Amino acid sequence: MNKVVTSDPVSVWDLRAPLGEGPVWVERDQALWFVDIKSHKIHRYDPANGDKKSWDAPCQVSFVLPIASGGFAAGLQTGVARFDENDGSFTPIATPEPDKPGNRLNDATVDPEGRLWFGSMDDGEEAITGAVYRLAEGGACVPTTPLVAITNGPAVSPDGKTLYHVDTIGSIIHACDIDAAGMLTNPREFVRIPYGQGFPDGCVVDSEGCVWVGLYNGWAVHRYSPAGELLEEVKFPVSAITKIAFGGPDLKTVFATTANKHVTHADKEKEPLAGDLFQFQVRVPGQPGYLIRQGV
Repeated sequence: MNKVVTSDPVSVWDLRAPLGEGPVWVERDQALWFVDIKSHKIHRYDPANGDKKSWDAPCQVSFVLPIASGGFAAGLQTGVARFDENDGSFTPIATPEPDKPGNRLNDATVDPEGRLWFGSMDDGEEAITGAVYRLAEGGACVPTTPLVAITNGPAVSPDGKTLYHVDTIGSIIHACDIDAAGMLTNPREFVRIPYGQGFPDGCVVDSEGCVWVGLYNGWAVHRYSPAGELLEEVKFPVSAITKIAFGGPDLKTVFATTANKHVTHADKEKEPLAGDLFQFQVRVPGQPGYLIRQGV
C-alpha cells in the first residue's frame, strides 16, 4: 500500500488538556466531538468555521457517541448515561461495575449493527480490573474480554466481523471475531508494540480495514494493515497521542486528541502543545460514523 498521509499534524485547538480522548466525527452535526477525561469536559469542534464549544460533566467522562434517536451516550466514571447537548443533562442508562468503585469507563465505539462497545479500567492504572463490554437491551452490560488494567480501542472492521481491543499496559492490540449473537470469538494477538515505542492507546479502523493507533509516550500514530504489518508512522510534536478520528465531508481529515497530564513543569518547554487537538490530511478515508441503535 502507498503512503496515505498527505500533511503534518497541526494544532487546531490549544486546549492543553490533561487527558484529551475519544474523538468522533458526528455526521449529522458535521463536527468533531471529544472529551477531556480529567477536566470533566465534553468538547465540540466545527472545522468549517472554527467554532468551539464545551460542556461540564458531573465526573470523569471518557467518551461521547451519538444515539440514533438523538443525544449521545456518554461514558461517565461509573456508567453509561444519555447526554443531551441542548440542556447539558445526563440521564443514567447502565452501570456495568457497581462492585468496582476503583474503576472508571474508558474508550468506546459503535459497530455497523448500532451496538455500543466500551471498556472499563482501573483509575489508578495498575489493578487488573478492566474489561470490554457490549451494551445490550434493557441497559444490560455484557462482558466480552479477559481482564486487563487499561482497556482501549475498541474498534470494528468495515465488514463488522472483527473487533480490535487494546491492552495498553501490556502493549498489545488484540483481534476477535464477532459472532451473530454479538459475542467475541477466536481471540488473537494482532500487534505488539515494541518496548520503547510508546503504549498503544485508542485505535480506529479506516475504510481499507487498516488499524490506526495512537501511541502514548510514543510521539506518533501508527497505521497497520489488516494482517498486522506496520504501513505508516505519523510523527507528532507531542508525546502522548491518545486517539484519532476521521472527519470532514470526505472523511479524509484526521483529528487527534493528546494529553499533557504526564508532562512535568520542567518538560513543558519540550512539548508546549501537549494536550491540544491536532489535524492532518490523508488519501484513504475513514469509515462512516455509526449511530447507537441498541440498548438505549
